[in-house]
Amino acid sequence: MRSLSCLLRSLSIGRRGKLLEGGDGGGREAADAMVKEAKKKKKETMLTSSGTVSSRHSNGFASVYSRRGEKGVNQDCCVVWEEFGCQEDMIFCGMFDGHGPWGHYVSKNVRESLPPSLLCNWQEALALALLSEKGLCQFDIWEQSYLRTCATIDRDLEHHRKLDAYNSGTTALTIVKQGSVMVLANVGDSRAVLATTSDDGSLVPVQLTIDFKPNLPQEAERITQCKGRVFCMSDEPGVHRVWHPNRETPGLAMSRAFGDYCIKDFGVISVPEVSQRVVTDRDQFVVLATDGVWDVISNKEAVDIVSSTDDKGKSAKRLVQCAIRAWKRKRRGIAVDDCSAICLFFHSSPKAVS
Repeated sequence: MRSLSCLLRSLSIGRRGKLLEGGDGGGREAADAMVKEAKKKKKETMLTSSGTVSSRHSNGFASVYSRRGEKGVNQDCCVVWEEFGCQEDMIFCGMFDGHGPWGHYVSKNVRESLPPSLLCNWQEALALALLSEKGLCQFDIWEQSYLRTCATIDRDLEHHRKLDAYNSGTTALTIVKQGSVMVLANVGDSRAVLATTSDDGSLVPVQLTIDFKPNLPQEAERITQCKGRVFCMSDEPGVHRVWHPNRETPGLAMSRAFGDYCIKDFGVISVPEVSQRVVTDRDQFVVLATDGVWDVISNKEAVDIVSSTDDKGKSAKRLVQCAIRAWKRKRRGIAVDDCSAICLFFHSSPKAVS
C-alpha cells in the first residue's frame, strides 16, 4: 500500500496541479474539489442504476441490478463510483435499503450524501495524520473517516427540512477498494460475500459482513440496556424486531440504520462496523446485496450463480432474478421484497464479457 505522503501528493487536483495542504479547511476544500472534478466525468465513472461500469486502469468491473418487489415503490438504491476521489486505483460501491413510508427518499439521500462526505473526511484525516506524530495506518484513517461520516449523516438527516425520517430509515453497506485493499463499512442487514478460490480450485464463499439483526447477542444486549424490546410477532416466527418500550411500534427488523429516530433512543444505532480485506489473486469477486436477496439465497448459491453466468455484465441481474424466483418458491403468499445486487469483479476484463 502506498505511504501516507505518497497518497497526499497523489491528491493534487487533476490539471490544476495544486498540492493539498493539511488542516480542516484545506482538507474539506480539497475534497470538495475532488468530488466536483469526478462529477464532471459522471457518465464515465459513476453508476446509480442497473448496468455495468468498467475501470480504464485495471481489469475489474462492476455489474449492478435492482428490481422492485411487491410492496410498492423500490426502496433499494445503489452507486458504483470508479476513480473515487480522482484516484485511478480506487472504487466506491454502495448498497442502500430503505424502509418505512419515506424509506425510498431516505435511501437516496444517504446514497447522495455518503460518498462525498466520506471523501471529505478521508482527505482531512489523511492530511492531519501527516501533520501528527501518531503515524496512523490506512485502515485507521478509513475507519475514523467512516465513523465521522456516518455520525454526521445521521445527525443531518434528523434535521432535514424536506425528509421525514422519524418512522423511516435506510441501511448502508459500502466498500472502498484501493489497489489490493478493500475496506468495508456496514450499517444494517445487507451483506457482502467474497468468492475466493480454494486449494482444490473450486470457488467458495467468505462472508465479509455481519447481518445486524436485533437478535444478535451484542445487538440485543445494547437494545435492552437502552430499554428497547426485541421479539417476534406471532405471525412472523423467527423474524426478530425492535420495539418501543411502551408501544407496539416500529417493529424494525434490523438493529442498525440511518434515520428511524422514533427508536434511536432505545438501542438502534447508525455506527458502522468497519473491516478490511486484502484482495489476493485467489479472490475473484465480491457480491453486495440487500436482505431481499439473502433472505432466500445462500452465500454459496450466490457465488455459484454469479460465477456460472456467461455474460459477467449480467451477473447481478441473474442473481436478482434467481432471488425473485426463490421468493415465489420458498415464501408463497408473502410479498416479494425489493432485491438488489452489485457484483464487483477483481480480475475479469470487460473485453471478456460476451
